[in-house]
Amino acid sequence: MKSISLLVLCVLLFNCNERQTSETTEADQEKPSQITYKEGAVTPFAPSIFSQFINVRDFTIDSEENEAYFTLLSPARELSVIMHIEKENDSWSDPKIASFSGQYTDLEPFLSPDGLKLYFASNRPISKDSTSVKDFDIWYVQRDQLDLEWSQPINLGAPVNSALDEFYPSVTSSNNIYFTTVKKELESQDDIFMCEWKNGAYSEPVVLGEGVNTKGAEYNAFVAPDESFILFGGWRRPDGLGSGDIYMSKRENGIWQTATNLGETINSKDMEYCPFVNTKTGTLYLTSRRSNIEKKESGYTDTEELLDQINRYDNGASRIYKVDFKAIIENK
Repeated sequence: MKSISLLVLCVLLFNCNERQTSETTEADQEKPSQITYKEGAVTPFAPSIFSQFINVRDFTIDSEENEAYFTLLSPARELSVIMHIEKENDSWSDPKIASFSGQYTDLEPFLSPDGLKLYFASNRPISKDSTSVKDFDIWYVQRDQLDLEWSQPINLGAPVNSALDEFYPSVTSSNNIYFTTVKKELESQDDIFMCEWKNGAYSEPVVLGEGVNTKGAEYNAFVAPDESFILFGGWRRPDGLGSGDIYMSKRENGIWQTATNLGETINSKDMEYCPFVNTKTGTLYLTSRRSNIEKKESGYTDTEELLDQINRYDNGASRIYKVDFKAIIENK
């Protein structure tokens, strides 16, 4: 019987289409066509880029917002590749395959707070002499300066990685790492764990407390660089607005407090997941499958009007959004 981790992963990995687009200005990218959004609401990120895809997820961006990475998947999920975009003269470049990705199933990139390491999950073989894929481990690439190329991928090793699947790394300024896995002895679904960085090595994984984890599935955790708060996905919780919502827990005196649903300003009746916060700009980025397709009582008779609805950004496809998160951070 497959683990809940893989089941949740399958739920989260949705269809995508190929795209061809030229470079556009950031102003054009931030202006979704034919859609009006309320001030302070969740809005599309770079829609001229991401509207070309049906299936993207796992977004991470550097603090200066000059480079970003995301996961792109094929319709039947045979391909899962980490993509890269960067700012060039105030414009986001066309997405390119990250230098370390493209051969194996890679997903869930996470830029370290200093931008010198990028962590991700992959089923690539550990041995350079092997081409046989394995379970999902957490890997990373590194560079000495922000303008240098990434190294070859490095497996993070034990005790973070194990014979089980490890997903969705989030690394703090102290180098502590948080990730998702399943431990059979806990008799729960996906849980969020932490390995503390001590004396140049990671300690054994510790499951976060009941303020975060339940018997249900918790996944896709983003932890603030100072570990003052955590955002994560909660699957079909009693107070959920959709199939999966984003929750927030604050850390007080070393204890994660009972997580709260971020509410309908951020969550929708559909699915939200994969949060990432640029704490410097106070921006929350997230993946959502929200749909605001209008069902007209009288139906549609005009093809162009119908296609405008079907092809709008918030049409149920898995896409990247952003929202001003400063007020919530300041009140944490």
